[in-house]
Order: sequence, then structure tokens, then C-alpha cells
Amino acid sequence: MHIRSPITPMLAVTVDRLPGPAQCRGGCLFEPKFDGFRAVASVEPGRGVHLWSRRRTSLNAAFPEVVAALAEWVPAGTVLDGEIVRWSAEGRLDFGALQRRHVAGGRRAALARTEPCHYVAFDVLETGGADLRPRPLRERRRALEGLLAGAGPGALVIACPQTADRAEAELWFAALAAQGIEGLVIKAAGDPYQAGRRRWWKIKHRSTVEVIVGGVTGSPERPETLVLGRRAAGGRLRVVARTGPLPLPARTELGAVLRPAGDDHPWPAELPAALAGGPYGGGPPLRYVRTVPDTVVEISVDTATEAGRWRHAARFVRTRPDRHPGDVPAGLAPE
Repeated sequence: MHIRSPITPMLAVTVDRLPGPAQCRGGCLFEPKFDGFRAVASVEPGRGVHLWSRRRTSLNAAFPEVVAALAEWVPAGTVLDGEIVRWSAEGRLDFGALQRRHVAGGRRAALARTEPCHYVAFDVLETGGADLRPRPLRERRRALEGLLAGAGPGALVIACPQTADRAEAELWFAALAAQGIEGLVIKAAGDPYQAGRRRWWKIKHRSTVEVIVGGVTGSPERPETLVLGRRAAGGRLRVVARTGPLPLPARTELGAVLRPAGDDHPWPAELPAALAGGPYGGGPPLRYVRTVPDTVVEISVDTATEAGRWRHAARFVRTRPDRHPGDVPAGLAPE
């Protein structure tokens, strides 16, 4: 095989609007953006199936049913790029089910039966002794469809839906959000596969919400990121989001209004990684500075939520000096 070790998959850059046809060499192809675990799957002759994460760690133990499905439906000598997803009984993507696999230990086999996951393949990098990475996406897509043509409707390995019709893609963007689809990925039909390069585009559903600043990294006088909260039903302030790095003007503006808090703050001095945008079930705790929770800010968030918090980094929009913390809604429902 040409690909004998884990590779860094091709990536996408976030955009706020669909690229025009002139930006896509050979035309634009649109795919739903699934909320799952990115995984490169290698089916090697005589060596079985290997599932590699984006960080090139093995996912075989966590998803044995996906490994078995790939061995059944994909010919040896094939390398695929795709996403591991879990559909809930309600028909929505369930990212929490994927996270549970990492901390399940000996329960993984049972979860594979009760919460089976799918592998949604969107590219083929090698098959039949040929390295397909230099070939245009339109050719790789035809090869992928041929490989999975025999997989029945109940198979756990499926080809990602794809369309060249911009109107259909816009309909997907609007209609599939209810199933937990984050948005769209846009790819150039004439481009080769460029491992590790951000040559695709992604656009996500976003909404603006108001939250309460409960802490910062850096210092209150010069905050670098914000740790944000909302009240639970009982009135307790819960961590619900963390921003990415703040723009310089925002650091100056917020530094003038944020104040360090004392030990009566409702949050601990260190936050578990999973509460502050870190990995689920591991990672070092976040060291931050607690601030008096009396400042309201507006942020932009995507649709990815888990355990009562926004999972991805929020974008700071503006401070809201006209809003009192008591005015901020509870929970995660957009205003």
C-alpha cells in the first residue's frame, strides 16, 4: 500500500458565506457537516482495519462495530477519510455517545451493541493498488461510490451525501439542522487530496446569545479568553461556554469593567477540562481567574452542545452594559 501509516486528514477553514463558483476549481461540491469524530480508515491486506483519529491515535478499541463493518464492506488495500457518528433514537446526531466510548473501558462492547455508530465516508485516498490523492475529487468520489455500492441500507458504512446543486445545498443547510447537522462542507471538484492542508470550506449554523462572564484566562485587567455562564433552573451559575482569544480592542474594553472575585464565587479555583472547552474525560484542569459575575456579553455560538454547554469556542461579539445578569435567560436556548 502507498499509505502505510496514519496521516493528518485534509481540513476545512470556517467561512461565513458559501464560496462562489469561481473559488472552486472544477465547480463546488457540497456535503452535510456531520458532528462526529473524524477518522481515517485503513483496510490493510493481512493486517485488518485501523481507525486513526485526526491526532493519529487509534480508535479501534472505542468503536469495534465500525471496525467490523469496514472489514465487511470495504476491500483490502483501501484507505478512506470520513466521520464516525451516532444517531440517537430520536434521529439526531448524538456526540455524547461518541464521547462516552472514551471513558467506557470494559463497557465498550456493550455500548457497541446498544449504541452502534456509523462511519460516514466522504473520500477515498487509496484503493486497488492506486494512490488516489493526486486525482481530482470528482474522480475520487466516483471511486468511493463504486466501493460502497454493495452496502445495504442497514450497513454501518455509508457514503456521505454530496451535491453540486447550490440550491439543494442551501436546502440541506436549512432543513438538516434539526437532525444535528452542523452546516455544510464545500469542496472543489477539481482539487487533489492535500493532507493537513485547509483547502476545504465549512459554514456552520450560528446564533448570538447573552451570557455572564464568570472568569478569564490572563487577568481581569487584560483578559485573553472569557469563561462564561448562565443560571440553571435553581439559580446556580453554570459554566456554559468559553471564548477563543479575544480581539485586542475587546481586551481593553473588558479590562475596564471586570473585577476579580473572592472565594464566595460559585465556581472552583480550577475547572475540569471538559467544562472549559477541553477534551472529554481527560486533560489538565483550566487555571483561570474568577471574576465578579456581573458583566453581560453577547457571543456567537454554533449548534454543537453537550451536557448543558456549548462545546466549541464562542466568538465574542460585544459587551452589554445595558443588560443585568438577571436578564440573561437560563439554559442554552437562543434568545
